[in-house]
Amino acid sequence: MFQNKVVLITGGAQGIGKQIQEDFVSQGAHVYVIDSQPGNYFVGDLSRKEDCEKFIDYVLSKEDHIDILINNAPPLFKGIDSCSYEEYEQALKVGVMAPFYLSKLCKPYFSEGSSIINMTSTRAIMSMPQSESYASSKGGISALTHALAISLGPKVRVNSIAPGWIETQGNVYTGPDAHQQPVGRVGNPKDISEMVLFLCSDKAGFITGENITIDGGMTKLMIYHEEHGWKYEK
Repeated sequence: MFQNKVVLITGGAQGIGKQIQEDFVSQGAHVYVIDSQPGNYFVGDLSRKEDCEKFIDYVLSKEDHIDILINNAPPLFKGIDSCSYEEYEQALKVGVMAPFYLSKLCKPYFSEGSSIINMTSTRAIMSMPQSESYASSKGGISALTHALAISLGPKVRVNSIAPGWIETQGNVYTGPDAHQQPVGRVGNPKDISEMVLFLCSDKAGFITGENITIDGGMTKLMIYHEEHGWKYEK
């Protein structure tokens, strides 16, 4: 399905990004990864404008077009008590500005029927204490998704995915951690990658500007004190 398609993935060294990379490679795509960790891919800092530019220049030195852009790199996770101005700025650069700028850089080279997938989070619509840098970035990329869908259509479709609890270290959770999920288990990277490939395929040709939540139903679970085994304690 993706034979010889040119795919760019940010934050592709581990976790969800790595699974997406492996799945595209298995289908014959030409995959280019940028990550801040040392490795056998383009190493760069997405908070730096020049690194975004160098990454796209690197891809275009090997390819004459781009088919798919996956904005997956995670921003810094810190809260209002500990997050400095500079750290908050860095989180927004990685989480919102880099996806915008990479999309802008790729725009002249996108082929007809291309796709952008932005990785947002259920934390864009619900929060726990001390999560401001991450939540703000994910809310920003969620809004960026529908804006880009309108600006870049019909040539490029733009969608986002909002993962819930996704275990990226291979741990298996049982008991309350699993049972609290309406589907009865914690998610894994394959749950997300399968949707990425679907949204980038012709099967999703009538879907753009959408956010798909993949969280085992957790954001649909209504919780009240002392109902259905839940108890609030502070």
